[in-house]
Amino acid sequence: MVSTFDESHPQGVRGLFTDSDRPDQRVTVMLAAFEGWNDAGEAASDALKLLGKHWDSKKVSTIDADEFYDFQFTRPVIERNTSGQRRIKWPTTRISKASVPGSNLDLILVHGVEPSYKWRAYTAELVATAKELEVDCVVLVGALLADVPHTRPIPVTISSDDDLVRTGLNVETSTYEGPIGIVGVLAELGQLADIPTMSVWAAVPHYVGQSPSPKAQLALLNKIEELLQVSVDTHALGEESEAWERGVDELSTEDPEVAAYVRQLEEAKDTADLPEATGESIAREFERYLKKRRKD
Repeated sequence: MVSTFDESHPQGVRGLFTDSDRPDQRVTVMLAAFEGWNDAGEAASDALKLLGKHWDSKKVSTIDADEFYDFQFTRPVIERNTSGQRRIKWPTTRISKASVPGSNLDLILVHGVEPSYKWRAYTAELVATAKELEVDCVVLVGALLADVPHTRPIPVTISSDDDLVRTGLNVETSTYEGPIGIVGVLAELGQLADIPTMSVWAAVPHYVGQSPSPKAQLALLNKIEELLQVSVDTHALGEESEAWERGVDELSTEDPEVAAYVRQLEEAKDTADLPEATGESIAREFERYLKKRRKD
């Protein structure tokens, strides 16, 4: 089973790459999410969009769309800009940068649509960009459809094949075998390029996997907060998450089969989580809540 972040490591990702003799040393983390197969409920891409707005990220580069997309499959859209003019928005990959105030952390945010062609060339270009920007660590963010109930906390797992990350953050390597998306390819290329890389995945209830999925987005953001030891304003998203859950509750109660299925998932989840409901884990969660409240 993949472990989640352990708060006994108070500096999170930053602590792994900050020299103890140079506490002000800048640490650069690349966060990447891709719309499409790796993005159930658009939870991962929406999480990165919120981070970009929260820290006012600025575009540093893009990846040329013509090389990597089938526009009959991933179609451009036409929209109006702020001045009312119509313009075509092409599917692309946007790379932006933000600095977290009051910290030694710089973020490189990669948000794109999973490409149609040349995955090796595409991921190689992203790895080259990471090298050029002197990225210390890559965090790949994804969301998948799973047999989990919407009434329980959204499971978020972290995995890595990097020894430093696994030891420093107490996570394990993924045991998954099967088809992968662009996130899986980028994870391997990052490791081959000697860039410590980890993957963060949220499990979205498959029976409500359509977009948006604010509860899954919030779960991913909470995990990113823990990893980076930062605070993000998620108050509005928390309200959206609660409204979303109430809406799904109403829909599920209208269909007896769906309601029975949800109860079955709840029982399975509660049984699986029972060994985890220790005093230590409860205290750890309460401590995390108090830390976040003080920061807010």
